[in-house]
Amino acid sequence: MSSIAMETDSNSQQALFEIADRVLPGAGLGSYSLARDIRLIYSHGKGSRMWDVDGKEYIDYVGGAGALILGHSHPSVVEASKAQFDRGSHMFGSLNDAAIHLAERLVQDIPCAEKIAYATTGSEATAYAMRLARAFTGRDKILKFEGAYHGNHDYAIVSTFPQQTGDYPQGKADSYGQPQATVSTMLVCPYNDLETLRKVVAEHHADIAAIIAEAVQRIIPADPEFLQGIRQICDEYDILFVLDEVVTGFRLGYGGAQQWYDVKPDLSTHGKVIGGGGPLSCIAGRAEVIGLSDPNLKGQAGYSYMNGTLHGNPVAAAATMALLDELSKPGVYERMNGFATDLCRESQKILEQHAIPAITQHTGSLWQILFMAKTPRNQADMLASDQEAMRRLDTLLMKQGQYVLPGVRRFVSTVHTAEDLEDSLRGLDIACREFNQA
Repeated sequence: MSSIAMETDSNSQQALFEIADRVLPGAGLGSYSLARDIRLIYSHGKGSRMWDVDGKEYIDYVGGAGALILGHSHPSVVEASKAQFDRGSHMFGSLNDAAIHLAERLVQDIPCAEKIAYATTGSEATAYAMRLARAFTGRDKILKFEGAYHGNHDYAIVSTFPQQTGDYPQGKADSYGQPQATVSTMLVCPYNDLETLRKVVAEHHADIAAIIAEAVQRIIPADPEFLQGIRQICDEYDILFVLDEVVTGFRLGYGGAQQWYDVKPDLSTHGKVIGGGGPLSCIAGRAEVIGLSDPNLKGQAGYSYMNGTLHGNPVAAAATMALLDELSKPGVYERMNGFATDLCRESQKILEQHAIPAITQHTGSLWQILFMAKTPRNQADMLASDQEAMRRLDTLLMKQGQYVLPGVRRFVSTVHTAEDLEDSLRGLDIACREFNQA
């Protein structure tokens, strides 16, 4: 792997971490702060690779948490963003042409979309979807699945990081400072378990506004019948089905999880790929539900408030249009998902050669190495796995030049190459040798 020289000593990782230690909690961003022996500070990225400020090169399998499906600095996205910056980077209070053209495209391309409403982040999108569901049904409670991540807001971080499972449908707060009132409006069920879901909904349906689910929960794929079962239960009890496609939208395929699993939710939430790496997300779905956020309804019964400084940001909208043009080209998903298949198949061979008790799990371009015997079905399976061993191997992979957040799923992009595959397998082989020597 090649490297670049650091610009100045004052911009070295050591110098920058000294600043970060002083001014940022844990010298991290959000909930991530890597161990000192593998922590890094980005300098730049190009295609499937990224470099830290000291010049070390990594194959990027984090991909901006899945947002960079075209890799870093894709020429089409860069050109579209620059062109819009020249025209204006931000407007507020009125429509802009880039946002309108993208909205038309999204309504055309998202299977369940009759209308869309813009937000800024995936967390905002799920929060607004929950609010819309409550406004539409007149009910207060939302049912989610144990271990599911639907964003950072108080209604989402309930039983997202449980250390033990059970006690359904009661949820547990994941953060200090989280009001108990928000936790009490959330019901929790185990993922891929239609029997428990039916029992809980039968008892609480009069209070449930929506069931929210992911098609791939972290790295756990939905059983073929699971999402269809949710759809049937929602229809039976007049509950809204919200499919969280912040991760899977335009990633599993151009039609996202809705196409992959052949299911039509009432609402779907989108981010990451939507935005092209910029500040944009959306809620898509039934016009009568999305329409409750119509600003002309302010002050009237049923109106559901939705507003944000960067909603419909024109630079992010222009970037997304360019990105969707690239993704809609023939063969893009076949090549990307095929790379993930090859990577996982060949990685599995290496794990077995070194007698590492782990599996490579992937759905489309989402993948991860898990220390368990078979594909997980729920959070209980994840907790039963050897998570310490998983993080230890991932740490060794980081040292071999693969950017993977220890213990976290990763992503393949459209621009990962045969060289990336060869280098990844070589790095895994070395990491496995070191893993067994520890």
